[in-house]
Amino acid sequence: MITRTLFATAALGAVALTTASPAAARAERCAPASKTAVESQFARFNGAWATGNPDTVTALFGPGAVLLPTLSNTPRTDPAGIRDYFVSFLKKKPVGTVDTSTVRLGCNLATRVGTWTVSLADEASGVRSDVKARYSFAYRYAAGRWWIDHLHSSVMPEAHK
Repeated sequence: MITRTLFATAALGAVALTTASPAAARAERCAPASKTAVESQFARFNGAWATGNPDTVTALFGPGAVLLPTLSNTPRTDPAGIRDYFVSFLKKKPVGTVDTSTVRLGCNLATRVGTWTVSLADEASGVRSDVKARYSFAYRYAAGRWWIDHLHSSVMPEAHK
């Protein structure tokens, strides 16, 4: 009887440890996320635009990332599609400036949504114009680094009435 009770107690303790362990392990594996870290992700993205190299920009997007771009009706859901968009878009020498920003942080996930101004150069004349748009970035931490998991940007509707 004592043996049975000890065994049952040990089994329940093992179940409790097993149940608690994954949550504790998840907490330990969460990458540090902060508003400053999210700011640096945007700076990295804007810097990649400045290179004019679509491969540099595409390399910021993680596996399975989705790009819903500002100047295209086509959702980009694989690296080839994302790269294809940036081949033509980068010819406009874009520079992004965040106007408003709301950041949410989680375990290996960060989001930033708001409004931005994207300055674009006319390919023929070089004259710059500003496009006011809304954006949402979702970042995911995997394989030791932060990736863009989702980017959506759309022109402000009031500007086109």
